[in-house]
Amino acid sequence: MAELLAHLEPGRVRANLAAVRDRVDRACERAGRDVRKVELLAATKYVPAELMGALPAAGIELVGENTAQALAEKHGQWGESLTFDFIGHLQSRKVKLVLPLVRMLHSVQSESALAQIERHGQGATRLLLQVNVAGEESKDGIPTAEVERFLDQAARKRVRFSGLMTMPPVALEPEQARPHFTALRALSERLRGDWADAHELEVLSMGTSQDFEVAIEEGSTICRLGGVLYE
Repeated sequence: MAELLAHLEPGRVRANLAAVRDRVDRACERAGRDVRKVELLAATKYVPAELMGALPAAGIELVGENTAQALAEKHGQWGESLTFDFIGHLQSRKVKLVLPLVRMLHSVQSESALAQIERHGQGATRLLLQVNVAGEESKDGIPTAEVERFLDQAARKRVRFSGLMTMPPVALEPEQARPHFTALRALSERLRGDWADAHELEVLSMGTSQDFEVAIEEGSTICRLGGVLYE
């Protein structure tokens, strides 16, 4: 298991971010995409609160947290300098705490969380439905076959989704993730027309440090990056 970072130099992060942006540019060029349509999110699970200041100093604006407790702590200290998304497992009992602190929830995937979002109000927070495209028993997410039922349930509760998120199986090579990214994009394209009145489904959150270039080639609009920014 990875450990919390002991130090974080803004200059190093800035250089890593520049290198990542160059790779994003090339991936977009290969795919014929507009680079302005791809957001980079810095995953801060292993960045302690006292080191978070290195991120805005390095030019990072958007970060993603994995737990409600860490989100509350870091947002309390850095909420004026950074925009926060929530990218971890979403416990229904934490929805009330998380919603007002984040721009976007990447990981809605349970009926209980959906009920809490309805209860407390979605507000300005955008929601992504986490889809288990690979059908892994160990992974969170709605099975592909259940997505439309879940979208219908959300629509009846007046809860609106902005897009989809997925986490492919752990792989040694980035290309091994491509079929899963392709599947999520195809699902989004198929659903977009049918559900236009209830959900937007324009956002695709997919791709991490290991495979973000492949994800961009397959249509990702948000890449969740960790080690590639900090190493």
